[in-house]
Amino acid sequence: MELFGEVKVDWLGKKWYFLGFSLIFSVAGVLSLLFWHHLPLDVDFRGGTAVRIKFDQQPNIGRLREAAQKAGLKDAPVVTYGPAANDEVIITLPETKTSESALDAGRAAIVSTLTASYSEAGRQNQGTGKIDLDNVSRGSFTDWLVQKDPEHLGQNDAATLRYTQQANAIINYKDAQHSGLIGSIGDLSGSADPAVVNELKQDAYLSGFTVRNVEIVGPQVGLQLRHQALAATLYSLAGMLIYLWFRFELIYGVAAVVAVFHDTLITVGAFSLFNKEISLTVIAAILTLIGYSMNDTIVVFDRIRENLKISRREKLADLVNRSINQTLSRTVLTSGLTFLTVLSLYIFGGEVLRGFSFALVIGILIGTYSSIAVAAPMLVAYQDWRAQRGKSIVLPAGRRSR
Repeated sequence: MELFGEVKVDWLGKKWYFLGFSLIFSVAGVLSLLFWHHLPLDVDFRGGTAVRIKFDQQPNIGRLREAAQKAGLKDAPVVTYGPAANDEVIITLPETKTSESALDAGRAAIVSTLTASYSEAGRQNQGTGKIDLDNVSRGSFTDWLVQKDPEHLGQNDAATLRYTQQANAIINYKDAQHSGLIGSIGDLSGSADPAVVNELKQDAYLSGFTVRNVEIVGPQVGLQLRHQALAATLYSLAGMLIYLWFRFELIYGVAAVVAVFHDTLITVGAFSLFNKEISLTVIAAILTLIGYSMNDTIVVFDRIRENLKISRREKLADLVNRSINQTLSRTVLTSGLTFLTVLSLYIFGGEVLRGFSFALVIGILIGTYSSIAVAAPMLVAYQDWRAQRGKSIVLPAGRRSR
């Protein structure tokens, strides 16, 4: 299917504009990596405890960061999670705050910090003996009910079983119906015994936030994942270089690998510029775009080789321009449809896939651009360089003319 008729764009004539574009975005990414946001790694790579918290109203990120600093958590990033309407954030504790033996350590640190420095209800009721119903565990809640004994059952196994059931019913109701948070203790009237609800109204309070999930990654595991991710990327580049060396010429492989390295640098730089964390799914996306960009480059290279067999007397620069123009319809169709797919994934895919889809959105655009503006011009530049030095010209068809 041809979208365009006879296209006669002088792509190589615009090489200095392409070079300027690539330099601007590459240098901006490198500067951000070195001096600004650096490389924003997810907890998968740096190790630590990621605590996801839901609030009963839109959280104040600035106040949350201040609360973390007051509690001594100076290196704890605070980022929003999911749509703004969810009122959720993730606070990541650094490695020094991580306990691999128990997830409760990170959870307790965050709850204590927010209770003391963020939650108004938490500050007012701290030290009063009242229970925080938003963050109480099932075991602690059961023990508290047994001690209070609102139904006057006495201290026996039957009472413990009864209050265990009541505690589980209340927590299950909160989690299933209200995502862990209720508007008032009175909302529990239909899920627990009236005596229990009355006791909670007197001796319990709502802090306005609740911990939804806690994940922990040890520093050794994070270091190992970093090494494996880097190795996977380098091995893929090396494998593609060798493949193109045998299929075409070494310069083909070098040009394609340089173009893919250019794509990867700009994509990683975009994550640093926008301060988006790089996770395992992002590494998967980067490996995907490496393959996609390489495939797009090979299509252009293959057309150059086919045209060279037919037009050996044509200047290489003109032949490369013609080859790019001939594959332009295919490039727009495949890259355009793929871009629309990953853009939809970025918009509608949710927070879990946000990093993955963001990498693909940037990667598809830059990968398509580099096949035209980076890889192909390198072939011409290399031939011109050899000609200036008086050496034999390596033709892109894999043949040599002397």
